[in-house]
Amino acid sequence: MPRHSPIQSERELYAPVRDYLVARGYVVRGEVKGCDLTATRGEDLLAVEFKREFNTALLIQAAQRQRAADSVYVAVPRPMEGIRTKRWRGICHLLRRLEMGLLLVNPGGPGPAVEIVFHPLPYDRKRLKKAKRAILDEMSGRSGDFNEGGSVRRRLMTAYRENAIHIACCLAECGPLSPRQLRAMGTGPKTLSILAGNFYGWFDRVDRGVYRLTAIGEKDLMAYPELVDHYRRRIHPEFGNRNPVYTNSR
Repeated sequence: MPRHSPIQSERELYAPVRDYLVARGYVVRGEVKGCDLTATRGEDLLAVEFKREFNTALLIQAAQRQRAADSVYVAVPRPMEGIRTKRWRGICHLLRRLEMGLLLVNPGGPGPAVEIVFHPLPYDRKRLKKAKRAILDEMSGRSGDFNEGGSVRRRLMTAYRENAIHIACCLAECGPLSPRQLRAMGTGPKTLSILAGNFYGWFDRVDRGVYRLTAIGEKDLMAYPELVDHYRRRIHPEFGNRNPVYTNSR
């Protein structure tokens, strides 16, 4: 399914937006000093930039118009999939941060020919303390850099996964243990919830408050030789840099 309605030229976007603004009292002119559309109402100068699809060139042009115009909008064809997708939520967030307005144009289609999604307004750039704390906590929960930035469709090493690997290594090396014994080995305050949740199927409760590593856990640990070696050396410092690949010592 195409991402946008079948508009062949940016010029097809001009007339609907022009008519929309004229109906609201604006004087409209096309192609003025590089602007696709300019409109005035009193002392207010408005500029609109058109593109058949949202892209970086559109943002660059709109940002340049902000040097002169009081308000700047970007206008694109209404997406066939709507604007509630992850991609379009991100686009809307970006435009709001850049203090640009968004017009969706649908000439000849059902519904209004022009829809103002939002106007260009000052953006409150307050940082979210919870979001910052979540990033810092995730970073501090990782012992090293085990992911390549930009990776897609690949299993990522998260703080939770690394914590589970640490617990699994302790059980692999020492046999069944209690959460208290594991925490004493440095597995952290989330030890019990990781064991009880058993998200990866690595742990099995063999007695009240005692857990062992499952066969699935033993097999999956083989996929993380670098981390397993790291935690194995913490459990057995005398290993030093020897035995870099995990082998069950029980």
